Order: sequence, then structure tokens, then C-alpha cells
Amino acid sequence: MPVSTERNLRVAVLADSDTRWKWGALTAHRLAPELHLTGFLLRGRATPTARQLGEVGVKADRLSEVTSTEFLQEIRNEQYDVVVLALVGGAAQAMLHGLRRLWPTPAARPVLVTGYVGVVYEKLADGLLLRHGADLVLANSRHDAERFRAVYEGVGADAGSVVETALPFLGGAPYEERPGGTETVVFAAQPSVPESRADRTYLLRRAVEHARLHPLREVLIKLRSKPGEHTTHLEELPYQRIADRIPGGLPANCRLVYGHMGEVLDRTDLLVTVSSTAALESLHRGIPTALLTDLGVREALGNHHFLGSGCLASWDELDEGHRPQADPEWLARQGVAAGGSYGDIYASAFDAARKRIAELTEQRELPPLTPYYTLATAPGYLPGILARHHLGPDGAPLPGAAPTAQASGVRRWVRSALRDAARGAYRHGVQRVAPVIRRMGEL
Repeated sequence: MPVSTERNLRVAVLADSDTRWKWGALTAHRLAPELHLTGFLLRGRATPTARQLGEVGVKADRLSEVTSTEFLQEIRNEQYDVVVLALVGGAAQAMLHGLRRLWPTPAARPVLVTGYVGVVYEKLADGLLLRHGADLVLANSRHDAERFRAVYEGVGADAGSVVETALPFLGGAPYEERPGGTETVVFAAQPSVPESRADRTYLLRRAVEHARLHPLREVLIKLRSKPGEHTTHLEELPYQRIADRIPGGLPANCRLVYGHMGEVLDRTDLLVTVSSTAALESLHRGIPTALLTDLGVREALGNHHFLGSGCLASWDELDEGHRPQADPEWLARQGVAAGGSYGDIYASAFDAARKRIAELTEQRELPPLTPYYTLATAPGYLPGILARHHLGPDGAPLPGAAPTAQASGVRRWVRSALRDAARGAYRHGVQRVAPVIRRMGEL
């Protein structure tokens, strides 16, 4: 399967949510500008809807929904040059073990790539060790690369797979202050941060109050998903439902919006968020960006990641006209630069990864994958992770997990209908039933 880098690489991306599909597909294009892209969506609670995929705006030559075992069968039967695992840590670990079983000895196999969709502010060691074993573990900045290597070296694992790159979706026109006219303030909401109804209601109320204090400003509440849809993180309390209960409703200059974040940033004069990766997209363009301190600067919120950035601020300060100025040194360590001045540096941010992939794809054989977690290093942890993806301790599909024959059209339709019903029931439970039970428990 060794290939010449002068022709299109065959790249497969496996993703388990809309944001990870965005990261995985755009990363594939950065790694191999000339490629044939096959996309696979891992069937689960966060499998993106057609609307979410359209909003991401990244096309594949072929895109299908699969289970873990179906994906492994596809990779075994087809010849891919590169496989990008755009997955949560546990799913990435399961796929690494499943793929290791397919090639237990040196063989012509695809190059395995994984990484993170954005800011890494929680479960650093856990997530990194679950991704260990891939040929390339991409770090989105110099800051992340240093942290990633420190974690691997700290447990005695090989850190050679860590490669510094950048977020693949940074770009857009540098911000230019628009004299006169209506300013646009965007509050980039997050599905899971903050978590409580009181905190989420507070943030939305402050955005609404900002709109009322500044009637000449347009305030947009940028939402990631519609009720019933899931993204990378669970959203038990959608802002849409909280907005319905705002006294007096939303003012005329404040509204909920969806769509591609890049297109929203095209019209943004101030981005406000708690800790969203959208902040890095905004900072890269040079847009004034505020990371809210109203609920504290806490690891649970993720805004601690922005310590030293110069962008921490409260709604009170923003109401009074404050516009944060980002620290250039902090930006450089995060792989972004105000006003898009990163320029040629950003354009070359993936050169090291491209070179590594070219070297690996030219080899006749690649060594077996070697995840840090094995039955020797984590006998009480690894089997449970693999079982959740219908794999045994050796990475083999569990009985009944692997498809035995091509299903008929009727059987596929029935299975699809049952999956949609089950997914709908799950989402109803998360967004409707669970909050009620939680409130009853607090009485």
C-alpha cells in the first residue's frame, strides 16, 4: 500500500459529532491538499444531522454512518493511505486497538492520525493517554505540544508521535473596525458550559440586558444546535428554551442565530463567550474577544485556559465599553495572531505533519500500533472502554457486533427507523426528563 505523495492520498475520517467532523475533515485537507476523502460518522448519541453537516460545510467524496465494527471492516477491506480519528478519547482508544488487531505485525497499513477539536482544558492526561498509539497525535499549538509531550514522557510512553500543527479552521478576513453604524456583539454559547440552569439563565439575561443598554448594537446569541440535536457535548438546557422565559422577551436588537461560525465572525465587532474555541477563531482575525469572568475563572468552565491572554472580562466591563486587547506573546503560543498576521507561519503550520505522513506512506511496511493502554498497563480500565464499542479485550469484535451479511433494503430501513427512534428517546431523556429528576432531587 505504499504510495507516492505526488498523487492524491486516500484519506478516511471517522468522526462522532459535527464539530469533530469539521476538525477531522479540515485537518485531512490541511495534511493532504490533494486527496480523495471518505467520511464516516460513528453511530451514537451525537451523530450529526443533515442540517448540522450542512452548517459545517465540509464535503466528502463519500459519507456514511457506521458502527465501530463496520468501520474496522471497511478499513480492513479498503486501501486507505491515512485514517484520521476525530473522536472522543475512549472511541479513539477502541479504534486503535481494533486496528492494531488487524495488523499485529509489521505490514502495509494506513497512517493513523488523531488529535483534539479545540481548546484542551480538561482531562488532559486521560484524553491524551487514550489517544496514544496513533502514528501522529496533532497538537493545535506550541503550548499544547509541550503539554502533550510532558504527559507522555511522564508515564514513560513514547512522545515521538506528538506533532505541532494548528487549528485547521482558523482563517477569514482580518477584522477592521467599522466607523459609525451598528456594532455587532456575538455571544458564542456552549452546549455544556456552564451547566446549571441558573448560570445559563444569568448569561443569557446579561446578553439581553447588554442589548437593551445599547440599542444601536446588534446582539446575536450564536447557538451550536437546535433542540433535539446533539453536538460534541450534551446540552440538557438549550438556550432556546431559556430565551422563551426571558421577561418581556428578546429586544428587537437581540436574536438567536445559527450557521457557520466563520460567516458570523465576518460581521462581529465583539465576541463574548465563556471558553469556546470560537474565541481562538475570533482572536486570529483580531476581533475584540472577551472571556467572561462573571461565573469565576474556573477549570470547570474552561476559561482558566485564557489566563494571561488579556481577554478575561465581565459583562459589567463590557456594558461600560471595555474592549479587551489580546497579549501577542500569549497568542503566538496558542497558534493564533491578532488580525490574521500569523500569515505565512500559519500557512506552514502543517508542514511538519505533512512531512511525517509523506515519510510514513513511502515506507513499505509500518510497525504495529502500540497504545500505552494494554491489558498489562491498564487491566481494570481498558476492557471496559473496548466493550463500550463492542470490542473484546484483544480488540476483536464481540459476538453479534460484526455484520454477517448485507442486509436487505427493508431490514436497513427498519434498523434506521429504530435507531432514529432510540436516538430521539435518548435526547428527550437528556433534555426533558433528566433535568426534572435533578430538580426533584434538590427539593
